[in-house]
Amino acid sequence: MPHSSRAESVFSYRRDQFQQIVEEALALARKLGASDAGAEVSEGVGLSVSVRKGELENVERNRDKSLGVSVYLGQRRGNASTSDFSAAALKQTVQAAYDIARFTAVDPAAGLPDAKDLASPEDVARDLDLFHPWAIAPTEAAELARRCEAAAMAVSRRITNSEGAGVSAQQAHFWAGNTRGFRGGYASSRHYLSVSPIAGKGRDMQRDGWYSTMRDAADLAAPEAIGRYAAERALARLKSRRVATATVPVLFESTVAAGLLGAFVQATSGGALYRKASFLLDSLGQPVLADHIDIHEEPHQPKGKGSAPFDDEGVRTRARQVVQGGVVQGYFLSSYSARKLGLTTTGHAGGSQNLSLTSRLTAPGDDLDAMLRKLGRGLFVTELMGQGVNYVTGDYSRGAAGFWVEGGRIVHPVHEVTIAGHLREMFRDIAAVGADAYTQGSKTVGSILVSRMKLAGA
Repeated sequence: MPHSSRAESVFSYRRDQFQQIVEEALALARKLGASDAGAEVSEGVGLSVSVRKGELENVERNRDKSLGVSVYLGQRRGNASTSDFSAAALKQTVQAAYDIARFTAVDPAAGLPDAKDLASPEDVARDLDLFHPWAIAPTEAAELARRCEAAAMAVSRRITNSEGAGVSAQQAHFWAGNTRGFRGGYASSRHYLSVSPIAGKGRDMQRDGWYSTMRDAADLAAPEAIGRYAAERALARLKSRRVATATVPVLFESTVAAGLLGAFVQATSGGALYRKASFLLDSLGQPVLADHIDIHEEPHQPKGKGSAPFDDEGVRTRARQVVQGGVVQGYFLSSYSARKLGLTTTGHAGGSQNLSLTSRLTAPGDDLDAMLRKLGRGLFVTELMGQGVNYVTGDYSRGAAGFWVEGGRIVHPVHEVTIAGHLREMFRDIAAVGADAYTQGSKTVGSILVSRMKLAGA
């Protein structure tokens, strides 16, 4: 079934209705005297169901819609939004955006993207296979969640409790346009299944969890597989203990290693750079990561969780090498932040798109066991806690849990420790990246071995 037909069966509004709303908003802005304007209209629908210990806990349906309008009077900008699509509300919203622009200070960087940077009709028409609506009933969703939780509980008698299991099916579509000729929009979906079992009793209770999230529900992992793996993770943490303070190598499990890639993105994003709130100022063309590290971005990956034919401003997206041999090749810039920095937009209004961090040293056999052998003696981190990352200075300090490793083998689980370092040094000290690649959101990376970090323990 074509995407347009599937969308009409899911949503209350058709694409042609969205297109009409956008055209009317832009015409009203022009009539008021706007030098430029942009508008976006969207709708989202979904179902979320949760169970705990086999009992239904929550069923929630969501249906949201929104119209956002930006009006420019030269280099003064006003924004307004509404969830009412009536003609009167549309007029009031455009008027509100216009009035805000009238009294806003001039900002030399304000303005729509340059026409040459906007996605063409061919770019907009690119089908990235992002829309797979899941017509699941609440009873079916509850049964999937129960199967997931039951599989976790059945692994061992030491699985004593559960924080529950959940299923979510979400679909959305939008259409956007501006007075410089851009028109575009598409439908997308995101579905997930998760469970969080609890192992042990009393002071030795440990919780862990697992999940699967995909554009297409058919690609989700089996509920039984999710449940069993979540239980195994919780059981592995029983009898955790603290370790002595030391300076040791640290291996980040692939599930948490994406956070290091996220820290790099944050530090090289336009907003942090033009505010001078980043430890990686003026890093373009400079060696920042270990010289065997590459970071690639592929925004046009079919079904990708970060895929998009254009960014939130309508600027076309492109595949690119963000880091090559440890050297920064590009920032993450919107039109506004690019102008503030005297650079050109990279099509990143709205964030990064399908990043993958790889090492030129990684061999096909570098699975987790191989990475543990490379670690030798140190800490294998499977969970991070707290918000101890200072992107201005680069200081890094996080609560951690995981496993102590001796001779390349796990010896015992570890909790109540803190790992600390400086992100600039951590990036340069990446000794290896595993072949056990895992996709967390729009970031894909294997386990990462940092050769030296401070560990604060007992």
